[in-house]
Amino acid sequence: MPEKVREQGKGKPQALPKRTYIYKVVDGCEIGADVYPAGGHEPAPTLVWIHGGALIGGHRENIRPEQAELYHGSGFALISIDYRLAPETKLPAIVEDIMDAFCWVRKRGARLARGDPSRIGVIGHSAGGYLALMAGFRVVPRPKALVSFYGYGDIASPWYSRPDPFYSQRPVVSREEALRSVGTKPVSNDQGSANRFLFYRYCRQRGLWPREVAGLDPDAEFDAFDLLCPLRNVTRRYPPTMLLHGDADTDVPYQRSLEMADALRRAGVEHELIVMPGRGHGFDGVGLRDPDVAGAFDRVVGFLRRHLT
Repeated sequence: MPEKVREQGKGKPQALPKRTYIYKVVDGCEIGADVYPAGGHEPAPTLVWIHGGALIGGHRENIRPEQAELYHGSGFALISIDYRLAPETKLPAIVEDIMDAFCWVRKRGARLARGDPSRIGVIGHSAGGYLALMAGFRVVPRPKALVSFYGYGDIASPWYSRPDPFYSQRPVVSREEALRSVGTKPVSNDQGSANRFLFYRYCRQRGLWPREVAGLDPDAEFDAFDLLCPLRNVTRRYPPTMLLHGDADTDVPYQRSLEMADALRRAGVEHELIVMPGRGHGFDGVGLRDPDVAGAFDRVVGFLRRHLT
């Protein structure tokens, strides 16, 4: 079915002109994409941006305006996508949304963004970084380049399937409270909803994220995670990849990027690993005025230019 288009809201300041399209409707749930057209007349390399939020929260407008402006000013077309959220939707269906989003970008979205559908890169933060890494082997044709900010390539290991020491120090969330923070019908963003991250804290305190989000038990169904773990699917065909991670991350341990980099190295895949000393999860939240963060983004832009232009 043709995608729906919505103009940006009047009176709401925007860093860049954009239009919102509904690229997919499933079970009554509309899933949107924000398109930021590139300048100029020639088709530009296209970036797909994927938000984080543990696959439980977040939305496409989480992209920081200064980062969107940086990509746009560097000559890229930019498309920020939503996807259905867990636990109402389980991970296999979320991955289907990502695959359908890239299909829409290739067939329609890139041109709406004045982009080139044959030159697509992907950027993701946290859970979005995980989904960007998933795109490296689940999306066909594969993106030309991947950038994962504090993401992860393994969702079945103890870091996610056992109680987390950091979150265990936070106020305990009961299952009843956790379930009240989410719903039963599919949703594609957390705008206007209750505090869905209570459900995330509940999962981390009990080591239940893989079961509640993927709908699978990593202890009893280890092989069922094969198609859900990028770490298990790195071959020499995997796209060039940049990984960025703070070594003081208390949410996603930076070892997750270290092990992904090691797998890429062993497979002979071009990659870069940027470890941010003393930085935590979401280190880019301090903004580009921070010289270390600005330097990291300069390297991101350079990496994308090398592989997409």
